[in-house]
Amino acid sequence: MSGGAGRAGGGAGPLRRGAPRFGAVVVSCEHGGNRVPARWQALFAGADGVLQSHRGWDPGALAVARLLAKALAAPLIFAQTSRLLIELNRSPGHPQLFSEFTRGLPAAEREALVAAHYAPYRAQVQAAIRAGRRRGAVLHLSSHSFTPVLGGEVRDADVGLLYDPGRPLERAFAGALAAALRGVCALRVRRNYPYQGKSDGLTTSLRREFGPRAYAGIELEMNQALDPKVYGRALLAALRTVL
Repeated sequence: MSGGAGRAGGGAGPLRRGAPRFGAVVVSCEHGGNRVPARWQALFAGADGVLQSHRGWDPGALAVARLLAKALAAPLIFAQTSRLLIELNRSPGHPQLFSEFTRGLPAAEREALVAAHYAPYRAQVQAAIRAGRRRGAVLHLSSHSFTPVLGGEVRDADVGLLYDPGRPLERAFAGALAAALRGVCALRVRRNYPYQGKSDGLTTSLRREFGPRAYAGIELEMNQALDPKVYGRALLAALRTVL
């Protein structure tokens, strides 16, 4: 799908029979590409290396999101514009909402970025969750990936599951998914690593809108050293076991 953000899938279909908690699944991918629309390309002159790096996007995350959405008959909301243009996984006012390439823009230009990319993306995710709520609690799987080494530190995990430990539904689901993943593959699985699930992000903001019995937001973090197909198949097998 061309453009900065897209939505695919045939609607928030119900989970398999036997799912104890969720009536629908929504899949999203906030950092699925490193595109820069023509209007702002001049800002990134000579920055191809940064755009191609983990700072510009999450390699492999969109491929995994597409696999999950198709297999689970879930709506997929994704973005392919670079996170360096505007960070869809940060709240308004957060210091990382704009990068060093865009934070110096005049206020009107920053507002144009919000209107063209940020606000529509957030609205699509919210709409999909509201639609899923008609069938019960919604499981939101947000697909991301992380660089194997950051600041000289080697990340000690293949898969990270980020969630809010204070929300029982998320805590129980993350624990069950971690156990299921370990049962179907030899990947190193850690919870709330390499980031904290309560940190600022899309799922954090959605928790403020949807209560703990109505919404569970899980960020799926894949080590970029992994083959997305291998990881995606293992993740899907584990999800089917849990659901």
